[in-house]
Amino acid sequence: MIPGIASSYKVETALVRAVVVAESNYNAHAVSGAGAIGLMQLMPATAADYGVTSPERLFDPEVNLRTGTRHLKRLLRKYENDYGRVIMAYNAGEGVVDRTNSRVTYLETLNYTEAVIRNYRRHGGTAPTQDALRQVQALRGMRYNRNSRRLLKKYLDPSLLSLKVKPTLDVRLLNPALHDIGPESRPMFELDTSRIP
Repeated sequence: MIPGIASSYKVETALVRAVVVAESNYNAHAVSGAGAIGLMQLMPATAADYGVTSPERLFDPEVNLRTGTRHLKRLLRKYENDYGRVIMAYNAGEGVVDRTNSRVTYLETLNYTEAVIRNYRRHGGTAPTQDALRQVQALRGMRYNRNSRRLLKKYLDPSLLSLKVKPTLDVRLLNPALHDIGPESRPMFELDTSRIP
């Protein structure tokens, strides 16, 4: 069915096959944890945009392929045949792609985009996709750097800092709940300048 349906909507057969492989691996009865259904793992709300209002109909391979291919066709038109953006939008949603200016850093979307592009090439796809793969690698790097910074913040050991402080109050008043606040209050700690060379 795929070649006929792809041809009727003027979408490359290789792209439709690549999406089907990544989404369901040809399992017409697949249902994701998020509620996506069938061969092309369509969300019922997306299918409703194309007139398929009954989620049960998405288990019909032909209905699912036609709906998913129409959705791909619309994304190809919207993103001017930029396969990287189309594939990201198919997975993460157009809103995310538009909001992030195509810099989606969800690991699932990056892995998905790479898998679909590789399957697309394996199935004979000819559209240029090298830039899209490079973008996925760059976004993966951005994601890694951001996570590394987050981990550093989370696990930074204050004892490694070179500044030393000393309490200014009686030890029992170091409990913030017992500490007075207001203009007359003293700081709980101050910089210990005797240890600075």
